[in-house]
Amino acid sequence: MRKKQTTTRVLGAMLVIAIAALAFAGSASAKLTGEFKKFEQCQYTNTEVKKCLYSPTIGGEVVLGSKKVPIVKEAYLQGGFSKPDPETGFSKFFAAKNGITLSKAAQPVPGGLAGIINCKEISNFLLRISCEATFENGVTGLDSTLELARAPSEIKVSENHLAEEEGVALKMPIKVRLENPFLGSECYVGSEGSPIWWELTTGKTAPPLPNKSITGFGGELELFEEGSVLQLKKAVLVDNAWAAPGAKGCGGLFSFILDPIINAAAGLPATAGKNTAILKNTINIAARAAVQLNNEENP
Repeated sequence: MRKKQTTTRVLGAMLVIAIAALAFAGSASAKLTGEFKKFEQCQYTNTEVKKCLYSPTIGGEVVLGSKKVPIVKEAYLQGGFSKPDPETGFSKFFAAKNGITLSKAAQPVPGGLAGIINCKEISNFLLRISCEATFENGVTGLDSTLELARAPSEIKVSENHLAEEEGVALKMPIKVRLENPFLGSECYVGSEGSPIWWELTTGKTAPPLPNKSITGFGGELELFEEGSVLQLKKAVLVDNAWAAPGAKGCGGLFSFILDPIINAAAGLPATAGKNTAILKNTINIAARAAVQLNNEENP
C-alpha cells in the first residue's frame, strides 16, 4: 500500500511540474532564488532540456570487491534531462554548465592503505623501501573517489521507474580513484574503455549470488515553488548486480608490481554479485521553464 501511495503521489507531482512547465517561456541571464538556486548549473536555456536535476548523496556505502567504503562526505549529481524516449523510456542527460556533473568527494577507506598493502610482500627493493618510508611518515590514509568514466550524455534517467520503485531509475558509467601519495595520481578501478556500470533502482534488485536482493526507496515527496520543484527526501538508490574490473595505474612506473598486490588484497576484479552501491539521496527535480522564468524575474 505504501508503494502504491508513494507512486501515485510522485507521478501526480511530476504531472504538476510538466503542466507548470508549459506556462513558462523566454530567456535571459540573471540569478536564481529560493528553491531554484539548486539548479543554477542546469542548462535551463536549452529547450531540449525539460527537467533540471540536483541530487546530493548524503550517505550509504559502496562495496567494491572485498572492501566496504561508507559514504561520509556529500557528493552530488546535477544537470538536466530531456523528455523520455518513447522506445526506451529513458531521458537524455545534459551536463552541468560548470562541468561538474558528478562532484568528486573523497571517501576515506577504513583501514587505509595499510589495510590493502603489506610492504614486506613487495619484492622490488626500492619500492619496498619507499612503501615503508611512506608508512613511517604516517601517509597511510587511503581515499576512494567516484568519478564519471564517460561523458555525461551517457547517463540515463527514468522518472517513471524512479516513481514506480521498479526498474532502472539511473544508469551511469563510473570509475573509482584510489588516492594516496604512494599510489600516484592515476590509480583507478574502471576507465572510459572499461567503466563500472551502475543501474540504480529505487525498487528491488535481482543480483547473482552471493549477493542477495536489496530494496531501495522512492523517497518522501514534498513540493515547493507552487509545485514547480519536487523534492524526494530519504530516497535510496541501490544496485548490487554490477561487476568491477581490476585496479590499474597504481604506483606510476611500478604499477606492474602494485596493481596485482592491490587487486589481490581488495578482491578485484570482482564479478557481478560481489559488489554493492547504496546511495541515500535527496532528489530535487524542477521544470526547466520554471527555472528559466525565475532567472528572468530576478535580475
